[in-house]
Amino acid sequence: MTQAIATGGATRATLGQVRRRSMKERDAKGQWWRFALILVVTAIVIIPIVAVAWLSIQPGQGSTQTGLTLENFQRIFTGSDVLLWLGNSLIVALVTVVVAVAIAAPAGYVLSRLRNRLVSGYSLILFVVQALPVVTAVIPLFITFSVLGLINTLQGVAIIYIGSSMSVAIWMMAAYFDSIPISLEEAAWMDGASVFGGFRRIVLRNSLPGILSTAIFTFLLAWNDYLIALLFLQDSSKYTLPIGVNTFFQQFSTDWGSVMAVAMVMMLPPVIVFAFLNRYFSVGGIGGSLAGR
Repeated sequence: MTQAIATGGATRATLGQVRRRSMKERDAKGQWWRFALILVVTAIVIIPIVAVAWLSIQPGQGSTQTGLTLENFQRIFTGSDVLLWLGNSLIVALVTVVVAVAIAAPAGYVLSRLRNRLVSGYSLILFVVQALPVVTAVIPLFITFSVLGLINTLQGVAIIYIGSSMSVAIWMMAAYFDSIPISLEEAAWMDGASVFGGFRRIVLRNSLPGILSTAIFTFLLAWNDYLIALLFLQDSSKYTLPIGVNTFFQQFSTDWGSVMAVAMVMMLPPVIVFAFLNRYFSVGGIGGSLAGR
């Protein structure tokens, strides 16, 4: 009897070991499948960038050089207005970022903290505006800007970028403010701080990741736009980089080396921004900073 019980226990232990081993094998297979999927997606994203970089250092049209060369970059910097277009793009993008974040932060705070019919209507308007594509407002904007003298100006383009990014920027700021406990502001109010003081000293100081996320969104929107710049900028000295690269396309032939060199110049600012600001990002804010929250 004792031997039978011991044998049964050993059998159950063996079955448990086999079961755990099979579960580990299935988990290992699942991890390999996930790794393979991530590898494929990464390759799909990376291959076009590698192709652009490779073509940018190949001899261009009519070149007498062989092998890898930087003559395409030399050609675009000395024989075109790429530096001017780069400056225009940076000016427009930075103005858009500063103004959009300065407006979206207090607006997002109101959207996050106040709950009444007026704020609900305000949220609905933001949702409707966000759903409308910018192209639906191009003709009215063009007529209005013609009257105001803002056609063919960087100021006019920046105004459109700010307006088109505002709804999403406000939603992003409001979503991050929701993760900051209102108890922190209440403690500041009890110490004598005003509502604006609590917003400035408590909310904004703990919202750097949300502010940076909103800034990067608005920066990329202004940096990558083609349609608005094409319609509202007419003088080549006012072009931004997405419009400037179009001048390298000719009717019967295209200097792909120069086009890819300009594309590399366009990719550098976003890459630099992400490289320097990546360490400031966090997920979830400080929502767990208070016990019992």
